[in-house]
Amino acid sequence: MEKPWITIGDVATRAGVAASTLRFYETEGLISGRRSAGGHRQYARDTLRRIAFIRAAQAVGLALPDIRAALATLPDGRTPTKADWSRLARDWGPRLDAQIAALQRLRLKLDSCIGCGCLSMKACALYNPKDAAAVRGAGARYLLGDSWSSVVTDSQQAGQAATPAQRK
Repeated sequence: MEKPWITIGDVATRAGVAASTLRFYETEGLISGRRSAGGHRQYARDTLRRIAFIRAAQAVGLALPDIRAALATLPDGRTPTKADWSRLARDWGPRLDAQIAALQRLRLKLDSCIGCGCLSMKACALYNPKDAAAVRGAGARYLLGDSWSSVVTDSQQAGQAATPAQRK
């Protein structure tokens, strides 16, 4: 049975994305289409599910190479089943849990120092004296899950915190 093909405009409208987004996804190997006899871009109807998957994966924070790899595991000769989609979505659980935990830490720490080492807040002298969080690595250490006590312990073991010049 021949696949039902729909125009790029119809797919864009149904998927809630711009036609340029569809062209980008196609260039990136995430979806595929064809040209009609008149030269118009068309996509198989099941492309709508792939686009929904791509958009959901992007919302979860997956990078395009990860999305491409996941889509490559889907069958070529048939429309993916619910089981196919469930298998892909199941792998997102740990990633979603980690993102939820990070957002909860952000919510709790948003009004205080997040261990970035900027020393721009008066409270940083208490939370991050002498940029002690720098020994744990780059970024907002407390937001990334480091506790104040672990930063202090590591700083003491290192002798003293690295200066911004030493971290470069």
